[in-house]
Parts: sequence; structure tokens; C-alpha cells
Amino acid sequence: MKIYYDKDDIVIRNLKQSDAQTITEEEIAQGWDASVEKYEMRLRDQSEGKAIALAAEYRGEIAGYVNVYPDSKWGAFANQGYPEIVDFGVLEKYRKRGIGSKLMDVAEQIASEYSDTVYLGVGLHAGYGSAQRMYVKRGYIPDGTGVWYQDVVCGQYADCRNDDDLVLYLSKKL
Repeated sequence: MKIYYDKDDIVIRNLKQSDAQTITEEEIAQGWDASVEKYEMRLRDQSEGKAIALAAEYRGEIAGYVNVYPDSKWGAFANQGYPEIVDFGVLEKYRKRGIGSKLMDVAEQIASEYSDTVYLGVGLHAGYGSAQRMYVKRGYIPDGTGVWYQDVVCGQYADCRNDDDLVLYLSKKL
């Protein structure tokens, strides 16, 4: 298991199998719609070399996660050789401790090994509010394609639903 960061009570390392269940249980406890299958998919993608799946520990407890797909096959920059940061989260009880910033620092460092540009999609409902603010503070800007819904551009006046599938893609020069 590779460790990318270890300082000030925070460790950033590769996601491991036991993290999947722990994160799922913690997310359900805080009222999120969570399933272990999502994390198991990230672990498979990591084992197949498609992604770098990261976990954050705070004082030895799992606190957050993020994934880097070096050559993403979906979203606004699909198949253009740009890395995508996917599925970033910090459990609510660990927020405001710098964990999210360190996860993003490591994810961006990994992305910089593949390209000078990184992108991500962020949900538009209030549950993503803190992530939206953080991405703007870190220098991410909208890609200009507008809102995406269920992995396609949502056309003007098209119907959509303000759920986790409604996203805005942002990019950043590294």
C-alpha cells in the first residue's frame, strides 16, 4: 500500500478493501445514499490500472476518499488524455480539519504526472455546496459545456432532476 502523505494526524494512502464497508456504513449513518459497490468498483479500477483510489485517515480512522482516473472515458473531457478527479468526499464528522484539502493536493499531484490539466464534475444540489466552494477556491473553472445530466449535456430547456446526476464540469491548469 502506497502512502502519499503522512503528517499532522492525516495520512493519505491507497484505498484498501476494508475501507469500502467502513466508508459505506459511515455515509449511511450520516444520512447519505451509499453502497459498498461504488467503493468496490473503485478498488477494481485501481487493481486494473484504470484509477488511483485514495483514502484519508485522520488519527487512524477512515475520514475521506477521492479517485484519479488518468485518462477518463466520460465527462466533458472524455478521451482527451486529461485526468479526472472522481467521487471526492470527507465524512461530515471529519470536516474542517484540512483533510479535503490534503486529499485534493495529492489527487492534483497525481494528475499532474499525466497532464497539465485536470477536471472534475461537481453536483449542483446543496449537498455539494462545500465541495463547490472548495473547487472555486482551488482555481477550478467551468468548462463551458453547461450542465450535464446522466452523463450527457443537458440541453437548453431540457428536463432534468436536481439529484447526484446533475453536474457541472470544471477544469484547472496544474
